Amino acid sequence: MGDVTIGLLGPLVVTVNGASVVPSAAKPRCLLALLAASPGREVGMAAIADELWEERPPGGPTATVQTYIKQLRGNIAAALGPAPGVSAHDVLSRGHTGYQLNVPAGGLDTRQFEREARRGTRTLGEGDSDLAARLLATALSRWRGPALDGVRRGPALRAEALRLEEARLTTLETRITADLMRGRHTELVSELIGLTSRHPLVESLHAQLMLALHRSGRSSQALEVFRRLRETYVRELGLEPSRRLQELHRSVLADAPQLDAPMTSLAAF
Repeated sequence: MGDVTIGLLGPLVVTVNGASVVPSAAKPRCLLALLAASPGREVGMAAIADELWEERPPGGPTATVQTYIKQLRGNIAAALGPAPGVSAHDVLSRGHTGYQLNVPAGGLDTRQFEREARRGTRTLGEGDSDLAARLLATALSRWRGPALDGVRRGPALRAEALRLEEARLTTLETRITADLMRGRHTELVSELIGLTSRHPLVESLHAQLMLALHRSGRSSQALEVFRRLRETYVRELGLEPSRRLQELHRSVLADAPQLDAPMTSLAAF
């Protein structure tokens, strides 16, 4: 079938035998991304039409999709070259109601990322923060930019990009937890300041920043982080921060001893 790799963790990458088969035109690129996001599974014509045109499909969308498929297969055939016994139809096959991109299990960066992230999270739960931090950092290193960057997205790809970005953020928070358990609070402060600026409503990141600042001897700044977050919550959401974050705030005020003990999440409060 040729050596097929897919990258969704950044700009779209689809290579066959090392050669890119990603088209430059927006809609064929979107179609390839949709198929790449569901490797080994058939994507029906109705789902394809919804992704490419949402509620405004052209007359006879099937013929247009077939034109795009022909273009994609042409790119794949060029990348395959004269290899015997394999064709573009093997890589991009026709099913009962749609099309399917066939990729080896190890050829998708999202699977690699998710496998490494799960292993890192499990390792942290077992108490090995050093190994967990390395595994989680390796998982995060697979990201090359925003998920599906540069791809025009319909509803399915928007949902997939959001899912991947949420998984990235969760993995990043877990890696920071591992580093806090390793006593790397001082080194984390600048990273967390940047993250809380980009994610002003994510409580867990603010909690990690408060903890890193407190452990670095900067408790007044930790309290200021809480004050700004509370102002943002009240102004934009009409809500107070969660009970757990308020308990962390009280613990910083009281210089509570448990703040210096290893903890895996806000659930410690």
